[in-house]
Amino acid sequence: MHSLPSHAMRPLCLNPSLCSSRFPFFSFSIPIFHKFKNNPTIYKKSQKGPPFFSIRCCGSGSVTAKPSWELRRNRAAVQEPDEKVVALRQLFTKPGIGIDAYIIPSQDAHQSEFIAECYMRRAYISGFTGSAGTAIVTKDKAALWTDGRYFLQAEKQLNSSWKLMRAGNFGVPQASEWLNDVLAPGGRVGIDPFLFSYDAAEELKEVISKKNLELVYLYDLNLVDEIWKESRPKPPNKPIRVHDLKYAGIDVVSKLSSLRAELVAAGSSAIVISMLDEVAWLLNLRGSDVPHSPVMYAYLIVEVDAAKLFVDDSKVTSEVMYHLKKAGVELRPYDSILSEIRRLAAEGAHLWLDTSSVNAAIVETYKAACDKYLMNRGSRGKTKNKQYFESDSLSVGPSGVYMQSPVSLAKALKNPSELEGMQNSHLRDAAALAQFWCWLEEEIHKNVKLTEVDLADKLLEFRSKQDGFLDTSFDTISGSGANGAIIHYTPEAESCSVVDLNKLFLLDSGAQYVDGTTDITRTVHFGEPTAREKECFTRVLKGHIALDEAVFPENTPGFVLDAFARSALWKIGLDYRHGTGHGVGAALNVHEGPQSISFRYGNVTPLQKGMIVSNEPGYYEDHAFGIRIENLLCVQEINTPNRYGGIEYLGFKKLTFFPIQVYYLSFFVNLPLYVKIRFSTHFSVH
Repeated sequence: MHSLPSHAMRPLCLNPSLCSSRFPFFSFSIPIFHKFKNNPTIYKKSQKGPPFFSIRCCGSGSVTAKPSWELRRNRAAVQEPDEKVVALRQLFTKPGIGIDAYIIPSQDAHQSEFIAECYMRRAYISGFTGSAGTAIVTKDKAALWTDGRYFLQAEKQLNSSWKLMRAGNFGVPQASEWLNDVLAPGGRVGIDPFLFSYDAAEELKEVISKKNLELVYLYDLNLVDEIWKESRPKPPNKPIRVHDLKYAGIDVVSKLSSLRAELVAAGSSAIVISMLDEVAWLLNLRGSDVPHSPVMYAYLIVEVDAAKLFVDDSKVTSEVMYHLKKAGVELRPYDSILSEIRRLAAEGAHLWLDTSSVNAAIVETYKAACDKYLMNRGSRGKTKNKQYFESDSLSVGPSGVYMQSPVSLAKALKNPSELEGMQNSHLRDAAALAQFWCWLEEEIHKNVKLTEVDLADKLLEFRSKQDGFLDTSFDTISGSGANGAIIHYTPEAESCSVVDLNKLFLLDSGAQYVDGTTDITRTVHFGEPTAREKECFTRVLKGHIALDEAVFPENTPGFVLDAFARSALWKIGLDYRHGTGHGVGAALNVHEGPQSISFRYGNVTPLQKGMIVSNEPGYYEDHAFGIRIENLLCVQEINTPNRYGGIEYLGFKKLTFFPIQVYYLSFFVNLPLYVKIRFSTHFSVH
């Protein structure tokens, strides 16, 4: 799956005995939680969270590509009433609300990439089903921001009540700037503070204050939920399961012990962990609350002498209860998180808050409780600036330690057991892919008519027969011809295309196994590609190989490597609108941080041994074709003949075991697909 824009996301001590002899290349000893030596103030500047309208995740939607001008013409001809937008506006003047605009982001309360259906509020209100975007409704306007991956999809799905704002295009204002333009001074902008990180809310507040607009936190109700009513899906309640130690590699007690050492070193007495994959990784638990991601909706607070998991206890089996009790983790109701935050402040706790991910409701609740504590202690008044949240204020009462969560990096640096599981799951995944492509080759020879959905379903069938298969890791992107140019196209049975043997076919897919997570993209042609398609494919493949073979000094951030994958395209004035590589979890989220390989140079996280990243350059011609080639790679040390500066040099080890079709070579054109694949193994991963 292509790399996505994301904020810098978030290591205990590996016992050398855990280093498996079956995985000698990864037999290194590292602290699980690396020390953060940044000054907290510097962290806030260099690791700032995403703007509130930023596009963080990938999504899905049913699209059949049509020219943009045709869609605009059709929409202009018929004004479509939007009953949901009308109903939402009617709530603006209700007592206790009193707003002039309302912002509906894509996120849930945990800033998740994939979210449960009951939290898909932006999709419900706008009709745009791509999972990246922000909607804003004012008293007389409705606008939706999304990035280049979704332009074509949004054009198709938005009705005439909505204006599509193509984020990143010249002349398109950011959402906060647009609010300043369309609202009169003194206007009030409402948000659900659970759905915005604290950093995002603060950035929004700062920008709109320039026009004397007020940001209003609506804690007690979400306006979309108010109009969704009984038709809103129920929250997920499937049982949580224990993630076996043979896959996790490190037990929960060890992870919590090392995290507590980090708390003490940072001058903190507790930390709030709200990212779902961080909670799952730290507690060696997995769930199925969220599509494609084996996580459960929960918060975790770890104190120096206690730990509390905030979760719906109906999901907690007796096995999970015993597992948590052994690690000293108590259960609390999911909805009691704010009351616990108030209790911690009342007791003078110095709370570690990663405000790039912890929601504004939690942080503002803590701030208010700290103010109350100070007033009760006879303080001279509230602290009115951000220094209130710095760790040098510990002597005056409760205060926040305002830094990046240490769990993110710990999770990204895979231990030997996790790496072994990833390798094994990729082998089984490759077997399923081989079965699928052989089946497809036979069907092609029989002239069987197949749709994009047929192919996605058949691949799922082959994967589901593999040991340890749990789910797909995202909606399969199965695009023939022009649909391949829609970067996050997801076919649906009623509207998808028949696979055209004379057009490029792009298949981006992945799976969740009990021991690992996969993500792979292949682009193939079943006949004779055009000269243009050959050239574009060749340049994408050259970029893929250039990154695959890259060797670089330690402490190199991913954005330095991004140009390796683009250079061949740049030479003829081509490019692509997404990042080149994203982190991947071990039997966890298909997208994780803090590492990435992207043109977005704000993420300065260095690539380190044990990190897993994707390598997926591409090229897309709207309404014509799309090309993407993706493997997963693990960062490893490279034994170079020289060590200039006395430092390590790093490179990549391939995890993906399936080859690449190299039909751009003229003598491959008339060979059967399975022969092309077999001949192309020298471009494969092993």
